[in-house]
Amino acid sequence: MNRKLENSELDRLDVASFKKAKKSPIIIILDNVRSLNNIGSVFRTADAFLVQKIYLCGITATPPHKDIRKTALGATESVDWEYRKDTLELVKELKGEGVKIASVEQAENAVMLNDYAAEPEETIALIFGNEVKGVSQDVVSASDTVLEIPQFGTKHSLNISVSTGIVVWDIWSKQRALK
Repeated sequence: MNRKLENSELDRLDVASFKKAKKSPIIIILDNVRSLNNIGSVFRTADAFLVQKIYLCGITATPPHKDIRKTALGATESVDWEYRKDTLELVKELKGEGVKIASVEQAENAVMLNDYAAEPEETIALIFGNEVKGVSQDVVSASDTVLEIPQFGTKHSLNISVSTGIVVWDIWSKQRALK
C-alpha cells in the first residue's frame, strides 16, 4: 500500500531558499493573458520548475490580486516577475541578450513539441498568448521558433495554464536529460 506524503515530508524550498537556488534556463512570457486564475496557475508552474522569471505583458494583470493569489498559492512571492507594456519590445531586448524566443502557437512551420530538441544550458523564453487570440502575430513573426503542442481530438486549443505546464515540463525535462 502507498501512503500519501504530508506536506512536511515533501522537502520543499522556502521562499528565501528558492530565491537563492539555481534556476532553470526557462523564461515565461504572458502576452495579453486575460484570466487572473490562469496567471496564478502559471506562477505555480514556474515555481515548480525553478523558472528564471515571468514577464507579464500588455493587458496581463500583475500581483497582488486576490484571484491571482488564489491559484498561485504564494508563488508570486517566490518567482521573479516583471510587467512590460509591449511584448514585442521585450522579445527584441531578450533576443539581443542571446535568449532564444519560442512562441507556443499553431502556425505555419511550427515545430511539434515532441520533436523539439532543447539545448541543456540555452536560455529559452516561452511565449503564451491571449486565451482567444493567442500570441500576437508580430510576436510570432519575431520568434526564433514556434512550438506547437500536438493534439488529436476535436478541440483546437488547450487552456493556457495547461499549455504552460506541458511545455515547461517538456523543455525542463529535455534540458535536464542532456546535462
